[in-house]
This record gives sequence, C-alpha cells and structure tokens, in this order.
Amino acid sequence: MKPAVGLAVGRGTGVELAAVFERALHRIVAPHGAGIEIVRSPRTYHSYVSLRQEVGDTERIRRLTEEDAGHYERFCRELARAGTTAVFRTAVNAQSLYLVRQRLQAVKVEPIAAGDASLLLVRDEAQGFYTGENRHAPGVVTRTMEFSREITGKVLDYAVRRAWRQWPDRGPARVVMAYKFHLLDGALDDWVEELGRGLGVEVRLFQPDTVNRNLITHGLGDRTVILAGNEWADIMHVVLLDRFGGARQESRCTENVHLHPELAELVEYQTVHGSADDLTGKDTVNPVATLRAAAVVAERHAGCPGAVATVERALAVAEEQGIRTPDLGGRHSTTAVVDAVLDALTARASAGPSPVGPPSVGAARSSGPLPGATLPVGTLPVGTLPVGTLADRS
Repeated sequence: MKPAVGLAVGRGTGVELAAVFERALHRIVAPHGAGIEIVRSPRTYHSYVSLRQEVGDTERIRRLTEEDAGHYERFCRELARAGTTAVFRTAVNAQSLYLVRQRLQAVKVEPIAAGDASLLLVRDEAQGFYTGENRHAPGVVTRTMEFSREITGKVLDYAVRRAWRQWPDRGPARVVMAYKFHLLDGALDDWVEELGRGLGVEVRLFQPDTVNRNLITHGLGDRTVILAGNEWADIMHVVLLDRFGGARQESRCTENVHLHPELAELVEYQTVHGSADDLTGKDTVNPVATLRAAAVVAERHAGCPGAVATVERALAVAEEQGIRTPDLGGRHSTTAVVDAVLDALTARASAGPSPVGPPSVGAARSSGPLPGATLPVGTLPVGTLPVGTLADRS
C-alpha cells in the first residue's frame, strides 16, 4: 500500500504551487521505487486578499472564514484517521488557520544553530492572543481568547520531547518560556512551576522583553528551548534567524505539529511565503520553497532517504546555470525553474548515487524517535520569498 500525503490548496498562487508540489513529489520518489498517493482537499481555501477582493461584507467574510476553518479541520482529521502522517498546504487566510490551530492544538517548530550553540524555537499556536473568536458591534471588534493549564502542559511536554530528538545525547539544557504572563493574574506562573517539576530540565518563565535582553547580552545558550506565545514568536522568529542562524524566515520550511490526541501529531508543512495573489496565473512565482517541501515529505513520509540532499544539489545546479525567477533577479518562469531542477534530478539519478552532503542550514539531524514518540525530524530550509502580496504568512 502506498503511503499518502494530504494536499490543501489556497487562492492566489496556491493552484500553481500545488501543481509544482505534485509533479516534484512524484519525480522525487520515482528513483526509490516508491509511490505515493496525494489526497487533495476538495475545497480551495481563501487567502486574505481573495476575501477582501471578492467579499465586501464583514459578516460574509466571517462566515467564509469559519467555513474554510471548519472544512480544513475536518480534512486534517480525516487524514489522521486514515493513518496519513503529513499534509502540505499552500498559503491561506491566517484567521482561518489560527482557528484550526487552536482546535487541533498546534505548535510550530524551528531549530536554529549558531556555531557550536543551538536553539529550538517552539511556538505555541494553540492558545493565546492569536487564537479566539471575534464579536462585532458598530465600530467595535471584541476578540476573546484563552490560556489553559491543559494546553500549556501539552506544549511544554512536546517542547521537551522534541528537544530530546534535537539533542539525543544530552537533551535540553534549559527551557525558556516567553509569554506576557504579567497579564494573566499569576495563573501561568503557577501552572509552569507545577508542570516543570517532573520534566527533568530547568523551566523558567520570562516576559518577552527580558528574553530579548538576555539574548542581546548573553547570546545563544547551547541546547536552549524557547517556548513562546505567538505574540512574541511571530515577530522574533525572523530576528532570531537573522541574528543567530544567518538565514531569513522566508528561506525556511515551516513545520506545524498538531497535538490533539485524535490527530496523532499529524505534521503540516507549508511554504512561509504568502499567497502572492498579484502573481496568480503569471507563471512567475518562486517554486523553490515548494520543491524543498516536496523533498522533505518524500524523505520523511515516503521512505526516500537522501531525497533532501538530492534536491538541494539539483537546486544548486539550476542556480549555477542562472535559472531563477524574477524575484531573485532572474528572467525565468516558474515552469522553467521547475524543469531545470527536475532535469538535474534525472541527470543525478542517471549518474548513480553520490555521497550525501551535510544538512542545509537550519536542518536538524535525524536522530531516531524517542520511545513512544512519533515526531518528525527537525525543520528543513525552504524557498525564497516571491515578489507579490505577502498575505497569510503565519
């Protein structure tokens, strides 16, 4: 029986990039004698731009946002029930996404390395100021959200388990939690103190500005986990990558893990760049992120060892040939870039196996699962930011 991967497609350039993903994934797995089934969601989800352009009424936007969220949630649940372990999603409206992330208890994972030091950023997407629901009155929007001990415990437990995957020899040295806990009447302090006792690692709760000050003053402590609420991590993600990882947020693959027990830690991969609605149909959106996402899905979920390194080499060949889209100063179309990369893959397969190089910047080394864990390995660098609308990046 072939392994399966889900595919969810949003407006803007989503349809074009979904075609790239399907074509690339089938080509990548072919030399391994492996097949893969792509289970595509029947709904094309809105981007923020498509909602604003196509729907003028706030109430209808609310309704369509909820419909998209409900449909995508059901799609993810169906994938998990069928035993599917991964889904690739193009950019969709962030408000719909956060409704799903809250309901399915998602975290975002990003390892960052700086010389001999390393950091694991785990972003709590399941609760807090990005989650919740809106209530409208004339001239007023009231947004209601919540924090809970249950979700705090789940994301903290996952962060520690994932850190042991990241550093299997010694585990994490410390867990730093960056939350606006001063706004929560002391409740989060009490939960963290209680939850941290049995984890076997120092857990400390800080205000976000204190975390920033410590990073500026002391730099990146080795084997540090930063578990953070969205209100800090969304902004600081790009800063941490630039300051400590020598990379841009847009060059990375984003990995979201769903912790709801019915989801069995289904992993969602996404390109970090937005829906780029103004490039729709022009065949100029940068496909590199999608090609890399196809590689990581093939390696982790379709039994294709070395797929990531092989695709990285093919991307390097295309770059050396000067084949790049306009956002990178090139003059080539999306299709031309994809053709060049897949042609290089074919040439590499014909030439026979070659040694697998070191992981790309930001990629975590595979370390085997923890007892009882079914976590994916690390986060892979992905793609380059396309020119165009950068809506729906979360």
